[in-house]
Amino acid sequence: MSENPLASVVIPTINRPQLVVRAVRSALAQTLQSIEVIAVIDGPDEETKEALAALNESRLLVKPLFQSHGAAQARNTGVESACSRWIAFLDDDDEWLPAKLDIQLRAAQQSRFKDSIVACRFIKRSDTDDVLLPRRLPLPGEPMSEYLFRCTRLCGGEGLVQTSTIFTAKNVLQEVPFQAEAGRHDDLDWLLRATVREKRAVEFVPSLEPLAIWHRPGHLETMSSRKDWRFSLSWVQQNRHLMALRAYASFLLTWLSANAVKQGDRSAFWPLLRESFRHSVPSVLDLCVFAGIGLLPQGLRQWVASSAATASV
Repeated sequence: MSENPLASVVIPTINRPQLVVRAVRSALAQTLQSIEVIAVIDGPDEETKEALAALNESRLLVKPLFQSHGAAQARNTGVESACSRWIAFLDDDDEWLPAKLDIQLRAAQQSRFKDSIVACRFIKRSDTDDVLLPRRLPLPGEPMSEYLFRCTRLCGGEGLVQTSTIFTAKNVLQEVPFQAEAGRHDDLDWLLRATVREKRAVEFVPSLEPLAIWHRPGHLETMSSRKDWRFSLSWVQQNRHLMALRAYASFLLTWLSANAVKQGDRSAFWPLLRESFRHSVPSVLDLCVFAGIGLLPQGLRQWVASSAATASV
């Protein structure tokens, strides 16, 4: 392993040896060769340790934890072990295209921020198709909460920063570590806190081609695929101070109402509507989307959203 790698890659994993080996190989295959890859095994998992050891790679550091603390703490452990100034995250079920780190490092070095946060577009790969995301990039000066959550069209706000696309300075991650208590929203939680502090923005690389693959097969359950609108409501209420008012209303009326429908719990609609008016004034578009989620069958709603997204490309 290089003594002073240009970038450190942190991969949290547990009980998915085949997937993490694919992720590690995609990191080691980067055109930027001066890297270290830190795989943090979040608890006892001999099969994953053996699979990673079989790679016999000097740039790979495996850090097994004695007990599971969750992905957030595993990422923090990897950050503390990193030797580079720059750190990139890669989830164990995702992979990168070969030029990702090279392109992001150049963007970070040319950024107007001393310690920048650089993201990129990616391919969302399901069992049936590939979708290029995000469909839109942040506007100049747009708060991160509005970019991520504010509804801008019928198919949603279309802003997204996926964890496996984040490239940032170790200083940023030491100042603003991941919060384990954030649970399934630990990535969103970190993005909001990291950008509010010192008014730091997330910048996307100038090139628009995708640099990562976000695998979302129907059979694979992930933390982000589990829906719990009550947990998410509690999380957003605790973090309302980090969010613009319009973003707060959109999160309640579009994100959480859609999650409630997927859970089969329509009792959520009145509390979500009431909470949105307590702390903000929802837009007409928020209310239209909210009504559509509540009234339209899910299949028809997905068709409308898909048609709107296709028309906007």
